[in-house]
Amino acid sequence: MEGTLTGVWKERLSSAVESAQMAKLRDFLRTEKAAGATIFPPMPLLFNALNSTPFEKVRVVIIGQDPYHGDGQAHGLSFSVPRGVDIPPSLRNIYKEIQEDLGVSIPGHGCLQHWADQGVLLLNAVLTVRAHEAASHRNQGWEEFTDQIIKLLGSREEPTVFMLWGSFAQSKAALIDQRKHLILQAPHPSPLSAHRGFLGCRHFSKANDWLANRGLARIDWSIPS
Repeated sequence: MEGTLTGVWKERLSSAVESAQMAKLRDFLRTEKAAGATIFPPMPLLFNALNSTPFEKVRVVIIGQDPYHGDGQAHGLSFSVPRGVDIPPSLRNIYKEIQEDLGVSIPGHGCLQHWADQGVLLLNAVLTVRAHEAASHRNQGWEEFTDQIIKLLGSREEPTVFMLWGSFAQSKAALIDQRKHLILQAPHPSPLSAHRGFLGCRHFSKANDWLANRGLARIDWSIPS
């Protein structure tokens, strides 16, 4: 398994990385590659979400399910795509909600690195996928690893906002100490469900108000062009 954890994440997750479950996951990924499968994101970006947002700087967590499985889309940040790649429908709905909520202009690209740099952990529950086959790497061990990440963040004293969109993400609420952290839940921003309550949820202003009330800086949810 390529991809290297850095900083406090490397220290806090060392036992998880060295577990028997992760060894089994590495074997699975080797088997996939030996069979000629293309795996997304590229392996150097496997831990991009963690390396982009250091453990001690996390203020908001947005949980996705799997990486995008189209060519050139996945780069290790949930809901995000590199510049130059068409903005996926779910992210378009996220942008629409931010515009309605905060009056922020909709950007012309889908790279959310600006959020990650401010302490927004863009974490997929499953960190890899076989090209063009959605959910193809589920139940291979990633869920246990990323659950450990959520538990670590949920046990911290630092106030943190968790945005849980859709039933899959909402199932992670049990891992979080709700006495210390804010959990915001809504339907998934997919076009199939966004109209059921994601659009109009106002999660972005709610998160900023909650952080500000605790003396923490607000997130700049605008995306630089």
